[in-house]
Amino acid sequence: MVSSNHENAKESPALPKRQRGKIVGFALRLKELGKDDPRKIIHSFKVGLALTLVSLFYYFKPLYEGFGLAAMWAILTVVVVFEFSVGATLGRGLNRMLATLTAGALGIGAHRLATLSGETGEPILVALFVFIIAGIVTFLRFIPQIKARYDYGMLIFILTFCLISVSGYRDEEVIEMGFERLSSIVLGSCASVVVCTFICPVWIGVDLHNQIATNIEKLGIFLEGFGDEYFKISEDGQPINKSSSLQRYKSVLTSGSKEESMANLARWEPCHGKFRFRHPWKEYLKVGNVTRQCAFKIESLNNYLTSEIQSPPEVRNIIKGECTVISSECGKALKELASVIRKMTESSAAELHITNSKAAAEKLKSVIRSSLCKHGDYLEIIQAGAVASLLFEVVKCTEEVADAAQKLASLAHFKNAKPRVTPEKQELPSQEAVKQVSGINGAHHVITINLSQSLPGSENSSPPGLAPRIELCTLG
Repeated sequence: MVSSNHENAKESPALPKRQRGKIVGFALRLKELGKDDPRKIIHSFKVGLALTLVSLFYYFKPLYEGFGLAAMWAILTVVVVFEFSVGATLGRGLNRMLATLTAGALGIGAHRLATLSGETGEPILVALFVFIIAGIVTFLRFIPQIKARYDYGMLIFILTFCLISVSGYRDEEVIEMGFERLSSIVLGSCASVVVCTFICPVWIGVDLHNQIATNIEKLGIFLEGFGDEYFKISEDGQPINKSSSLQRYKSVLTSGSKEESMANLARWEPCHGKFRFRHPWKEYLKVGNVTRQCAFKIESLNNYLTSEIQSPPEVRNIIKGECTVISSECGKALKELASVIRKMTESSAAELHITNSKAAAEKLKSVIRSSLCKHGDYLEIIQAGAVASLLFEVVKCTEEVADAAQKLASLAHFKNAKPRVTPEKQELPSQEAVKQVSGINGAHHVITINLSQSLPGSENSSPPGLAPRIELCTLG
């Protein structure tokens, strides 16, 4: 007994330490979350502020008498409508208000029609209306275009129609009930939209814009470093020092669904900053699609980069120069395109890099025909030929990304980049400096050259009065 009590005494202090460690770890994770994106902390305070403002309608008696118990719907609306970004909040708010308005009007109409059939037929008609309307609206939710933007509104439509039409069977004041519910929902939605838009707004369109540019830049970083990494050879003939920074492109492979969701939400946002009304958000999806196609080609290149089976060094040295130029030029082109999209300024620098990569690709084809194909062991040149083939595909994909970015720049009205003044350009002498030289005191000689005499047979002889002169000044 004494030993068991002694063991329990030892274990009891360990339990609080373990719990304290979990609490400290959770606090550190919260701190890291807030440090990564401080907007999330601001968003939490904004939700609290919106709920506090709407709660005033329930606390103060004059406001409560105007809304009654329906004021609780305003609080509920803020909870379900307030989202992280302006586009998401505005979309859910408009969906909820329009769905409540249309479903409430339709529910009141269904209730009025059902009452005309008498006490016996009223519940039957109400149930029939609920069955038909709920079935039709549920089926409409399967349409991709409607599901992408109006799915939440469809759910609220079914909920409101059922509440109004069914509750009207027991409550005769169905019109007053519908009006109170509508007004409170409009109040809660407007409070959410106002707080979200005018207090430290988070624009989902800006996030989409930056994400597309960042994804293109990640591909450019990989391609710029691919040539150096692939042709680094150790003593045993294997590639060395695989840089982990080149693996950042992997997030681009799975970004499609997120970009589509962000584009749908961005279409709800009003014009802000450089993003005008009816900004071409769909073009961002096209740029993202061709970027992912390029990322899949890069994924194949990365497989050869990390493969344990490699071509001999002498085989890789045959294609080293051209392959390095292709990957480097494509990487520079993609990074330039990322800069163009991020800064929203047009530039033709990417076209120069793409032209250089095409020229290097033609040289690589010549090298493959003249040197690589003459190699005796075809098994040794398979991987090198596959890498060269993938680089040809990367050049094509880079050009497609450039075309999509150019179309986006045209539709979004990107500004032209300001011309740069290079320091190599020498300034011309000013007029004052010329006057100062011509005013030097000294022996002044005038030499007149007759061009008709110096150039025999010249038809363009100048008149004597227009003969050119050269004035020489001798410093004495």
